[in-house]
Order: sequence, then C-alpha cells, then structure tokens
Amino acid sequence: MRRIIKGLSVGVIDILLINFSIMLAFLLKYDGDIQYIASLYAKDMWYISLLTTAAILVCFAIFRLYRSLWVYAGMYEAMMLGGALVTGNAIVILSVSLLSIPAPVSVFVMAFFIESLLIISARFMYRLLRRLKHNRLDKNLLKRLMIIGGGDSGSIIVKELQQNENSNCKAVAIIDDNKAKRGMKLHGVPILGDRHDIVRVAKEKKIDEIIIAIPSAPRDVINEIFGECVKTDCKIRILPSISHLIDGRISLNMVRDVQFEDLLGRDVVKTDLNGIADYLRDKVVLVTGGGGSIGSELCRQVAEFNPRTLIILDFYENNAYELQNELKINFPSLDLKTVIANIREKQRMDEIFRKYKPDVVFHAAAHKHVPLMEENPQEAIKNNVFGTLNVVEAADRYGASRFILISSDKAVNPTNVMGATKRIAEMIVQSMNRRSRTIFAAVRFGNVLGSSGSVIPLFKKQIEMGGPVTVTDPEITRYFMTIPEAVQLVIQAGGMAGGGEIFVLDMGKPVKIVDLARDLIRLSGLEPDIDIKIKFTGLR
Repeated sequence: MRRIIKGLSVGVIDILLINFSIMLAFLLKYDGDIQYIASLYAKDMWYISLLTTAAILVCFAIFRLYRSLWVYAGMYEAMMLGGALVTGNAIVILSVSLLSIPAPVSVFVMAFFIESLLIISARFMYRLLRRLKHNRLDKNLLKRLMIIGGGDSGSIIVKELQQNENSNCKAVAIIDDNKAKRGMKLHGVPILGDRHDIVRVAKEKKIDEIIIAIPSAPRDVINEIFGECVKTDCKIRILPSISHLIDGRISLNMVRDVQFEDLLGRDVVKTDLNGIADYLRDKVVLVTGGGGSIGSELCRQVAEFNPRTLIILDFYENNAYELQNELKINFPSLDLKTVIANIREKQRMDEIFRKYKPDVVFHAAAHKHVPLMEENPQEAIKNNVFGTLNVVEAADRYGASRFILISSDKAVNPTNVMGATKRIAEMIVQSMNRRSRTIFAAVRFGNVLGSSGSVIPLFKKQIEMGGPVTVTDPEITRYFMTIPEAVQLVIQAGGMAGGGEIFVLDMGKPVKIVDLARDLIRLSGLEPDIDIKIKFTGLR
C-alpha cells in the first residue's frame, strides 16, 4: 500500500511539473503577455495540456521510471528520464501537427528543457534531502573514514557509503599516489595527499578507520601503505585482492580486516589447475592425514575435480568428522569415504589399499612439530619414516598410478629430528620410484600460514594472553606461504611428476620472524614493545 501511495505521489508531482512547464514555455514565448496567450490559445490549452501530460506519463511508464529507486539514482536513471521526455515531446509535436492544433513547435521545445530541468531536479532533490537528513541526524555518531585509493574501487566504496542510509560511516578523506588527483574531489570527498600524508591527514581529519581500497596493488605496495597506516591509531581494513572479486563487482561488505596474508611481501601464487588436474577426474583419490590443515585443504580442492571416490584417512576422528560433514554439504554428489586408521599399522594400510585400490595418493600424514620431535625422536621415526614406508609399499603393491609425499624445507641438510625423518621419507619415495610402476614424487614447502603448529597461531595466542611474543632470534628469517598455495603446488606436482622429483615453490623473499611478530601485534590494534613485549629466547 505504501509503495502505491508513493508511486501516486510521484505521478502527481510529475503532472504538476509538466503542466507548469507548458505554461512557463508559453509565457517565455510571448514575453509573459497572459491576455494575448489567452486570446490565441484559451480554447486549445486544455487539449495541449492533456495531450502533453498523457504522452509523457505513458513514456515514463514504458521506460519503467516509476520502478526506479531514486534514492540510488545515477547517470543511468538520468539518461532514461531524458529519453522518456524526448520521446514524449516528440509524440506531442507529431500529434499537434496531425490534429492541426495552432501551437508553435518552439513552445514544446522550450517545454522539453523546462520539464527536463524540473523533473530531474525533483528526483535528485529527494535523494539529496534523504542524505542530508541522514548526515544531520547521525553527524556525531558516524565513524570518519579515510579511503586509500581514488580509483574505481575507492569510488564504489565512497558511493556506497553515501547511498547506504544504514551505514554508520562517512568518508571524509581520500589518499591517492596519483599527483594529478591531488586537490580534486571524488563524489564530494577531497583527495588530500599520497601515502606519505596518511599520518598527517588522519590526525587533521580525526579519522577513526582506514580502508585500503586498491585490490590490484602489489604486495610490497600494500606492505608500505600498511606500515604508514599503523602509525595512526585508526582501525585498518582492506578490500581483498582483485583475484577474489567476481566479475568486477565490488561492495562495502567485501571490506575486511587486514590479515597477515595481505602482508606476505609477495603476490599470492595462483595456478590454473584445470588442465593440470585431469589426472584426478574420475579417479579414486586417497589423502592420508586428511583431517589436518594441509590434508583438509587438499580434500576440498581435489573434490572440485570430480574424483570417482575421495578417501579421507586420518587417525584423529574429530577433524576427519568435521571435514566429512563440510564436504557432504559442499559436494553432495561426491562419493566420500572417511577411514580412521594409523599409518604405522602395516596390515591396516594393506587392508585399506586392497579394499579401495586408490589411483592417486597424497601422503600428508606426519608428525611435524620440531621441538616435540626433538623430545620424542622415536615417535617421529615411527610415524614419518616407517609410516611413510607402509603407505609407499601399499601404493606400489596395489598399483596406484601416482604417489605425492608432502615434505618440508627442513628436509634440506636437516639439523633436527623432524627434518631428518622427512629427508628419509623423501629417500624412500625416490628409492621406490626406481623400481615401481607407480610415479612417486615429493613436494617441499616452507612455513604454511595458519596451519596447525605454525608460528602465526602461536603468536596470536600469545597476543591474546597479553604477551610476551617469543621469537628465537632477531635475525632469523623464514619463507611463508598460504595453505591454498601449498595445496595448489601439491596438485600441480601430481600432474607434472614424471617420477623421482622433489618439487619446491618459489616463495619470494624470506620474512623476518620479528617483523612478522610486530605486524601481527599491530593487526591486533596494539603497539609492539609497548602493549605487547617481544622476547628473544635464543636459537633452538
């Protein structure tokens, strides 16, 4: 009912403005001489008014202008309105000519321009009044935002903030490195400087929150900008990488908190697996350690390539159960098997391979915590060496076509028990490859962000507890990669393997662990060495 009343109200306003435009056009044509106009057109004025009103309203309906949300009106709505007015007035001029109504064409041309000005102004005035009302009511409650990036993405964010009356934020400043844009305005918001002005502008404009809206920027640029942003007291959020945006659609709800992955120091490696992963389609795929951080992501990505059967093998039932439920929801047609078993048990491995006869095996099951394995070396050997041997021999015995071992960069000239057991596992795989019809290969990668046992979850927990954050040495560095990157490498290696290779991902520049710790503390809204102490414990 409210919608009908609103539509009728707009229609009534249009009728009044159309008729006012006709009257004004006649007055302009004849220099305001009302008596002269009445003597010439008194009899025909009703026909002219009725004809013009009917023609234009019909055109408005055909152009669906009464279904537009004028609070969000833009150039498209203005063009459609202009098109409807041109069409309506053309019909009027043609009709007046055919009906021999004695009215000059110049009057209708002037009426067209007056109608355009008044009707378009009325619609955009409605939008303006709503925005002013919103800003006036909530002026003291609105969070003041700074947008980093005055390009397409920044423009969309600013526009959405202005149009969304439920938003509790207001863009008050824009930062862009393009010097030609400095001093200009984007949707009324001033561009006040480049990345080196972030701290100054944040202080001058009393900024509460910063949004980094340059999704196509390289990681090193994001890193530098973030370094400037953390010098302020503002909350920092980011529009994700352009690879995460679909069909160019950008929305304010895509903006999220900055994560360490955004500050990796390099672009995330993206691999087109469609052609490479053909070896998984319609095959029986087994993932050992399938409930772990790497194994579970492997299962998710393998499931996308339509295997005949996917087998999750894990000794810990909780992780496997949760992953099983997730995959059943996301891949309802997938033939999924969940097997609880220990790779140390040779007979159990033999039984599983005899039953399912997997074509492809991803071996991710392993003990990987370096300090724990130093204290429990026998367990590392049982699991990482003899467990791997059990799975390798079963894969050979039951004719698997490919076997990919998930290894570690710590297997290179190993200095600890975990690294040594992983190197032995690689040697087992390479040795078996020389005498088996199965293609055996290994994949090495460094520290995986977010994986269980990695430094990131440890640091986050230490920050939550109030510190200190423990780092072995101020000069220690590590290579980092994301879980999806690691899994893409594994799947790619499976497709490229000819037998006996050890694949390694180029992970760019190493990251100082102490810098990583400081970034994570800042991402938590705290100040390193002031709110959270960093403690150096010495090399292990």
